[in-house]
Amino acid sequence: MHEAQLVLEDGTTFSGRSVGAHGTSTGEICFTTTMAGYQEAVTDPSYHAQVLVFSYPLIGNYGVADERVESDRVWTRGVIMRRSRPAWSGWLSERDVVALDEVDTRALVRHVRSQGAMRCALGAGSTDDLLAAARAEPHLDYERGVGESLLAPPLAIDAATRDSYVVGEGKAVALMDFGCKRSIIQNLVDRELRVTVVPPTWTADQILETKPQAILIGNGPGDPAQLGDSVDTIRGLVGQCPVFGICLGHQLLGLALDMKTYKLPFGHRGANHPVRVRKSSRVLVTVQNHGFAVDPGDRAEVSHVSLNDDTVEGLEGEDFFSLQFHPEAAPGPHDALPFFDRIAETCQGA
Repeated sequence: MHEAQLVLEDGTTFSGRSVGAHGTSTGEICFTTTMAGYQEAVTDPSYHAQVLVFSYPLIGNYGVADERVESDRVWTRGVIMRRSRPAWSGWLSERDVVALDEVDTRALVRHVRSQGAMRCALGAGSTDDLLAAARAEPHLDYERGVGESLLAPPLAIDAATRDSYVVGEGKAVALMDFGCKRSIIQNLVDRELRVTVVPPTWTADQILETKPQAILIGNGPGDPAQLGDSVDTIRGLVGQCPVFGICLGHQLLGLALDMKTYKLPFGHRGANHPVRVRKSSRVLVTVQNHGFAVDPGDRAEVSHVSLNDDTVEGLEGEDFFSLQFHPEAAPGPHDALPFFDRIAETCQGA
């Protein structure tokens, strides 16, 4: 362990100590309020190209286990904590993840909440070198990146599967993989569905050739506005087959229905976000991990709304249904698990 620091692109610095891999790393700073699920978080492809701050002060307190990962690698570029347990720090170090603890994460989260998401660099380098590295990092949002000629490539294409594969037995579901979590696939398999996972480069005709009873557009990282080809594909699927969406899939479905998306000031990430179901006024406690949101206009019924900031958390129509939050949780509250039951019932009734 040695002294290190985090430098944000606005020049703000936070001191700490290195508890992960040696070296430096860059990405977009974001924070999660979750108290558990640290392995699931860093292996969620939706965190690709981001540096994740845990607001809960002690991370790693129940150890590590291989069965808790959501993909085959760590996707976060870096991890920031107040205090880290040795087994967890060692797990990050073994996977070449730059990580800091002894950081004033409360002050850091407050700064991000007031100033918004921004690029950053962390490690043992000098302040000037880290600041330069942070400002050289490409932007994740399309509009800002184009304006400043520093636009990251579509992250979802990088996180997605390259080849199709099939899991489970039963009625057929096609899952468009933009960086889908394993627990989403498992929830479908647990409901006796045959899941054909396909890459986002497939056309609508290729997907329909798998003869699905329903199509699920999965989660993934980055700005949905960069995925124009996938939006066209989804537009060709709506009306041909029932379409469902989760997180990035919800945003892409919105774009396919001629809605707009926009970047949130600091995103929604955590396991305790309240969401109101508009038809029943029931409140769900949800798991969230997204930096963009949908502005539906008047083109679809809004089924769910965030109680924190009134952003759209669900869309519903005659042949589609999507959620901005993560119904699989993994770990987290089980309030939204009936989403998968609805997919299964749609397939059984097809």
